[in-house]
Amino acid sequence: MPSKKINRRKFLKIAAATGVAGVITATGVYKLTEFSSKAKGKIVIIGGGAAGLSMAALLGRWLDNPDITLIDPSDRQYYQPGFTLVASGVYKPEDVWKEQKDCIHSHTKWIKDIVKEVKPVSNQVITAENGTIPYDFLVLTPGLQINWEKTEGITQQTLGLGNAHTIYDFEGAQKTWAAIQEFSKTGGKGIFTDTYTKHKCGGAPKKICLLTEHYTRKQETRNNVDLHYYTASHELYDVPYYTPRLLEIYNERNVPINLNTRLKGVDTSAKRVYMERIETIGDEKITIPFTEDYDFLHFTPPMSAPDFVKESGLSWTEGKLAAEGWVMVDKETLIHKTYSNIVCLGDCAGIPTSKTSAAVRKQVPVAAMNLISLMDGKTPETKYNGYAACPIITDYGHVLLCEFDYDKNPQPSTPFTHLDMSREQAAAWHLKVSVLKPMYFNGMLNGYGM
Repeated sequence: MPSKKINRRKFLKIAAATGVAGVITATGVYKLTEFSSKAKGKIVIIGGGAAGLSMAALLGRWLDNPDITLIDPSDRQYYQPGFTLVASGVYKPEDVWKEQKDCIHSHTKWIKDIVKEVKPVSNQVITAENGTIPYDFLVLTPGLQINWEKTEGITQQTLGLGNAHTIYDFEGAQKTWAAIQEFSKTGGKGIFTDTYTKHKCGGAPKKICLLTEHYTRKQETRNNVDLHYYTASHELYDVPYYTPRLLEIYNERNVPINLNTRLKGVDTSAKRVYMERIETIGDEKITIPFTEDYDFLHFTPPMSAPDFVKESGLSWTEGKLAAEGWVMVDKETLIHKTYSNIVCLGDCAGIPTSKTSAAVRKQVPVAAMNLISLMDGKTPETKYNGYAACPIITDYGHVLLCEFDYDKNPQPSTPFTHLDMSREQAAAWHLKVSVLKPMYFNGMLNGYGM
């Protein structure tokens, strides 16, 4: 499916034509919230991704005299949910990025640098080239880091070698699309894995698996490929409302699901994966190593909070969120548990919900409002309910749109409240392909659509 670049006017027309116009009014896109504050203070934002830029834009609108500094080293702003669509031939690579300088508002001072350390006691950020930057209030939105070295035999520089691919990388997504096309011709065994850590867009490994399966059917070569899905989790998906249909789809497509299995390494020269399966016998857990040969591999690398976050003493030290160093933040107010002048949101936040741009969209106004309350010396009262959305693409033309809160209860958005969202829908495909990307660039990053 060819992609087109869409301006704001075309975006609104497409939304109306595809029957998802209600999403626009429901999410408030292009509607500026009537709020302003005379609160003052030096705000430093670490990270210029979805969360950082959206916070900078919204704070710039809400504060009468904003003093906002953004620290980020990137030249480009990527619409990362689009990587799956690049890897399946729906988008072209140039459709999913813009120049970073064009995404930062004039009221924000941009320091193009890398953060090395945060000193929360003295309210300082240490950068690689610009030295020490003081702050009164800190917005922590650095995203996460992909730990390529945690999978033996894999590096970011050698993605694609031995037909081992991942969509969690811009170049990797492009190589994945070329490989899927070739794999549909040559046939063989395809292995798809997720990982044992929390990771951005938890549904992405499932999406690329199902898209690959459908692509081979479209090419009339499905009988020539043998597909297998491996997950480190004890279940395919952890939101009960959507899981039954997802299990049915994998069963209908003849894609076996292997639970409690971790990818440990890849021998790209031999096209062989090294895995371990964790089985529970009585009260004892037993690890069983095994190998599988493959012809095509899509893997999900382990992820964690950035090293500087862990080294700055900002992470959880106990519990499920401690292992990867996710930031110790209150799950409702998004304020740091120890340092009350720090708010954290986005992928690096240690909160029990999915790491998606849809979650960020709901977190931003909460974090911004609570930050302004702190600046005014007031008690933060705005709360985030854990909303996240994962549009699991089930084929070229349908999406199982999973929307839920902290309690894993479904939270369907208008107009999808009128549809059976426990099943895949064509309207959700149009939302995913035609609406969400322009909503991101034209709405969310400009402080709208919250």
